[in-house]
Amino acid sequence: MQDDIFDLLAAAGYPVRPEVVNSRRLIFEDDSGTLRFIMAKPTDVAIFVEYGAADLGAVGVDVLREWPRDVYEPLGLGVGYCRLVLAGPPESRKRNLRLEANPRVASKYPRLTREYFQRQGISAEIIPLSGSVELAPAVGLTDLLVDLVQTGRTLVENGLVEIETILESQAMLVVNRASHRLRANDVQRLVRELADVVAQRKEGMNA
Repeated sequence: MQDDIFDLLAAAGYPVRPEVVNSRRLIFEDDSGTLRFIMAKPTDVAIFVEYGAADLGAVGVDVLREWPRDVYEPLGLGVGYCRLVLAGPPESRKRNLRLEANPRVASKYPRLTREYFQRQGISAEIIPLSGSVELAPAVGLTDLLVDLVQTGRTLVENGLVEIETILESQAMLVVNRASHRLRANDVQRLVRELADVVAQRKEGMNA
């Protein structure tokens, strides 16, 4: 997603040289010196923005919903599309989970997973994992899993199938609420410029 974000910024008039983006530097500027970038982990982006260390950020909707922060979300950026899905072995599609006692589900997204099963009226045992969620059903740790997928290829290669989509995700522009008021002209200009690029690309795809 990082490359897609910098492509959007370049199209909006804020290019950054590839050697700078791909370096190990955590803070750098665009070629014009207009914008300063802070490179942070996805789960930390909205924290930097909420507390004012950054005015704006780009982060996936999945991250924002799993780890909510008090930020303004003015624009979906049209990149980084993926889905949070419930998956399991092929026979899982025939199971009625409402009739089962505490089915086990592995996920890197325990909050969203728990909320999903609560909406379904199912009392599930959520097993939080930090990676390789596809292993859980294979080794008998859990019955099912909830994970983020783009093409679903990893699931297929591990003998798993998608059962239901829980959340559609894409990169979202987030803005510090104080910056949105106190630096309204600068912030809103950048939001408009990015929105124009997103709209143009969408029109090009639909042409």
